[in-house]
Amino acid sequence: MKTPRSRPWRIFSGYPLHESNNPFDGSSSLPTSLSVDGDSLQRQIDELSTFSDTPAPSVTRILYSEKDVLARRYIKNLMGLSGLSVREDAVGNIFGRWDGYEPGLPAVATGSHIDAIPYSGKYDGVVGVLGAIEAINVLKRSGFRPKRSLEVILFTSEEPTRFGISCLGSRLLAGSVTLAEALKKTTVDGQNISFVDAARLAGYMKDEDDLSSVFLNSGSYSAFLELHIEQGPILEAEGLSIGIVTAIAAPASIKVDFEGNGGHAGAVLMPNRNDAGLAAAELALAVEKHVLDSGSIDTVGTVGILELHPGAINSIPSKPHLEIDTRDIDEKRRNEVIEKIHQSAVAIATKRSVSLSEFRIVNQDPPALSDKSIIKAMEDATKELNLTHKSMISRAYHDSLFMARISPMGMLFIPCYKGYSHKPEEYSSSQDIANGVKVLALTLAKLSLY
Repeated sequence: MKTPRSRPWRIFSGYPLHESNNPFDGSSSLPTSLSVDGDSLQRQIDELSTFSDTPAPSVTRILYSEKDVLARRYIKNLMGLSGLSVREDAVGNIFGRWDGYEPGLPAVATGSHIDAIPYSGKYDGVVGVLGAIEAINVLKRSGFRPKRSLEVILFTSEEPTRFGISCLGSRLLAGSVTLAEALKKTTVDGQNISFVDAARLAGYMKDEDDLSSVFLNSGSYSAFLELHIEQGPILEAEGLSIGIVTAIAAPASIKVDFEGNGGHAGAVLMPNRNDAGLAAAELALAVEKHVLDSGSIDTVGTVGILELHPGAINSIPSKPHLEIDTRDIDEKRRNEVIEKIHQSAVAIATKRSVSLSEFRIVNQDPPALSDKSIIKAMEDATKELNLTHKSMISRAYHDSLFMARISPMGMLFIPCYKGYSHKPEEYSSSQDIANGVKVLALTLAKLSLY
């Protein structure tokens, strides 16, 4: 696919790169002064939001769409302006590297995503990509030079919008053979366009490309760190600057179908019914019960989809469909909840004389724990910068969940307005973003010297 001609990099980015007035003198000491160019960073966030298929203030940027391709080009231009060497893999994960003075050592990586679900906001993921590039600039302006190389990663398709697969790029980096095979053979979008065709139209997946070329070996990076808006209200409500993530809860997704006889809402008397809709409703309540009975506040469950067929007010539902999300930071406890949900589904079907035609676990990813040494580095950086912080759990999916399979992992949260995310009202202040970038930069510097 031919991409539109780009404007000159400096005009296109709107970002002047400020080099340090004090070139590196050969020492490997940590930077003592960190200056974030908050105005330029906010301008970049605003400019990136214009690559959208829906009008402002919403952002819609779907994998391999024209707007996604343009946004990717914008990020690559910024990486180039920051003096990073840029490469892309077969699915469009983008890497920008600042070589350290011992480039043979495994690098320290940071990054996030820029794809956006329909009618969402402009900060989710974006802060972790543009903020990472700015963190590199901050370190360069300070005169710091890393021992280990530092690498910024833009992950392909963290959101599941187009192909129903979340964290597609990072899953592949972590070596998912099952996903690679599915992408090559069976994965299509809502318009029946295959993943391979969509990728090739966007300039990826050349004929000679093998998806296994995307896989990274364990230990490819010495550490991975992701900066992200909290997507929850805690930091703002408590007046804190930084959240240090100790664990990422991983969801399991379940699809359930019941089947009954249906019938006319007036003609079939109550004693003679096998109402599959009520079986679905009873299972939804059972999900809530089993989650609450786990005894942990970290266990959550949601029936996000409940569809009734035929969907008429005067017809007894005959084929309900449910999709259930349950997540926890404790894999064993989450899986016990899943088993109890399954047992309830079987029992409800028997009691109501309907059939349980499907109970399928779509995915069951393990949770991930942040590495203790990275947590300490983040805590030390936050204290040295005189910023308030607290330890937190991430209950949302992030690419860090899968990068933890490649290297030690950590995450930083910054506050966002009322916890809003995945909606146009999503917002983080320039000061909160700058605080996050400073902590990210100092933590990267610490990790690069290990």
